[in-house]
Amino acid sequence: MADFDLAIVGGGINGAGIARDAAGRGLRVLLVEQNDLASGTSSASTKLIHGGLRYLEHGWLRLVREALVEREVMLRMAPHLIRPMRFVLPSEPGLRPAWMLRLGLFVYDHLGGRKILPPARAIDLANDPLGAPLKRRYEHGFEYSDCFADDSRLVVLTALDAAERGAVIRTRARAIAAERRATSWRLSTADAAGRHLETITARVLVNAAGPWVERFDSDRLGLTPRHHVRMVQGSHIVVPSLFEHDRAYLFQNPDGRIVFAIPYESDYTLIGTTDRDYRGDPGAVAATPEEIVYLCAAASTNFARAVHPADVVWSYSGVRPLIDDGARPAQAASRDYVLELDAKPGAAALLSVIGGKITVYRRLAEDALRRLAHHLPPTRARAAGAATRPLPLPRPTARIAAAADLRHARAARARQCALIGRARPALRRQPLRGGGNLPDAGGVGVDGR
Repeated sequence: MADFDLAIVGGGINGAGIARDAAGRGLRVLLVEQNDLASGTSSASTKLIHGGLRYLEHGWLRLVREALVEREVMLRMAPHLIRPMRFVLPSEPGLRPAWMLRLGLFVYDHLGGRKILPPARAIDLANDPLGAPLKRRYEHGFEYSDCFADDSRLVVLTALDAAERGAVIRTRARAIAAERRATSWRLSTADAAGRHLETITARVLVNAAGPWVERFDSDRLGLTPRHHVRMVQGSHIVVPSLFEHDRAYLFQNPDGRIVFAIPYESDYTLIGTTDRDYRGDPGAVAATPEEIVYLCAAASTNFARAVHPADVVWSYSGVRPLIDDGARPAQAASRDYVLELDAKPGAAALLSVIGGKITVYRRLAEDALRRLAHHLPPTRARAAGAATRPLPLPRPTARIAAAADLRHARAARARQCALIGRARPALRRQPLRGGGNLPDAGGVGVDGR
């Protein structure tokens, strides 16, 4: 008999979400992560839970609708991590006309059955205080709703809830070998120094390694994936606040891209993101000087106060593992996900996760467990459908008795704030809201907002 029903490689939002869903169904789950929880793409997002307004012009209606539905589900699940935010979208002369923006926002408001968030509205930017930080050329615009999220903490609490439900979470454990057998996988892990940690068996293996998903399939498993990964780099910069209110801005650029400017950590503005193909090591990705100049120029074009590279107190970058659908510009590549199931007769099943958005991670996890249903033992939870309900995530103040050794795990957000603090000493006096300590095996509480 295998040690586990499901072994998951990758401690980002998709791996943690699948672990939580599977553990809630009564399955024996192991998750291994080579670094820290949310140490890769899942802590390098634009921090949004959103439908993706710009995806409408690409015709991705199903993806947008799914994300809009999940937006409100997740707001109910984790109001301590996700909060509503209003976004100001100026009407840019010479780009998308006002009627197109109005139509897109109408569809955005109604496509996902919005119930909690307020609808879009038109704004007279020439007279509204929301237009004061902008260049004088803006006269009209719109305001609409989406949500801001603490992305890394969402991953951590999802993994903690999986542990609470019985999953075993191993951080600092690299999957170095995976041997496929007729009815199970034999998975070996090692620490950063290459020292062997343990060897386990599992009925099913899930590759949720994010930007490393294709490399893991080819290098560790000797397989050629049917779908190829297109690695797209997205970078962000943090600068002193460009405005004093709590709204965010969404700007159109002449090159077809969009850039957000979002209130961040009380005294700062988060600006991003870029979209460019990336061909290096995902673990070594960093914002390039060209990207920083691009984001500064995008902000300076729209705000009354110019932004220069010298104003940047911190930058970060992540690699999105998108489906290579042949789209020419990186920003046009699909944000949808593919679950590639390799279930040959006489061999244990493998599921590889490619693409996806943090907003739909819960739906992705449900889909993954549906695909694997015939390769996993039946459970009472699955029969009752208990695991698929959008159950709330733990509150940061809860004392969680972890069922796994999480001694080495640290929230990526705490690392982010520490990096900003080293670059900007004044930030050391700011509280690390949402940072806190993760529990070890003894159940130390998470210190919250």
